[in-house]
Amino acid sequence: MSKCESCIIKEFNALKSLTRDELMRVSACKTGKIYRKGQVIFEEGETINGVYCVKDGVCKLSKLSENGKDQVVKLVVKGGLLGKRSLVSEQKTNLSATALNDMEMCFIPKSEIMNDLQKNPKFTMDVLKEMAEDLKASDESLVNMAQKSVKQRMAEILLYIDNDFGKDSDGFLSIVLSREDYANIVGTATESAIRILSQFKKEDLISTSGKRIKIEDYEGLKRIE
Repeated sequence: MSKCESCIIKEFNALKSLTRDELMRVSACKTGKIYRKGQVIFEEGETINGVYCVKDGVCKLSKLSENGKDQVVKLVVKGGLLGKRSLVSEQKTNLSATALNDMEMCFIPKSEIMNDLQKNPKFTMDVLKEMAEDLKASDESLVNMAQKSVKQRMAEILLYIDNDFGKDSDGFLSIVLSREDYANIVGTATESAIRILSQFKKEDLISTSGKRIKIEDYEGLKRIE
């Protein structure tokens, strides 16, 4: 397990604002954790009491709706911090986190980082900025759900994954999601998600190999209404 002060991952999140001495202290108290694909990191309603720093891998944040559907709210990748709200409130988490592939993470106890929030204003501001970005993304997601068609939302999530997470060596989207995951992200039934992706394939907008998806026509996806 690398030391926080020498870990490149900190450059992707609010931890970059900590001093070297603060990072050394955090490094001494963190716990390294490995999560396998499909493993639950934390569940909705849990008390986290700390933050998770994603060192490698991808997880999904989701919320269980009243009808029992798992609504995917966000994908979190290397450099992301989970549990930031636990640092500024006593609220239990309102989301669940599940590994989409094998993940390596570091857990930093709340008790060890609260002093930094109180004494390092730059760190505090960066944490608040990240929380503000999360709220902005949540607001935009609500607008999309209300104003855009399911086909539009499906096209946008494919483009988002490609833009933000890239492709593998064969040109397929680097994040492999199940059709149920796609349905949960865009807010529709699994059967509807399968039908829309099949239509995209027939229209040569995408190609598939098992669960893997390759975008063949970027402009065509952008024109989906």
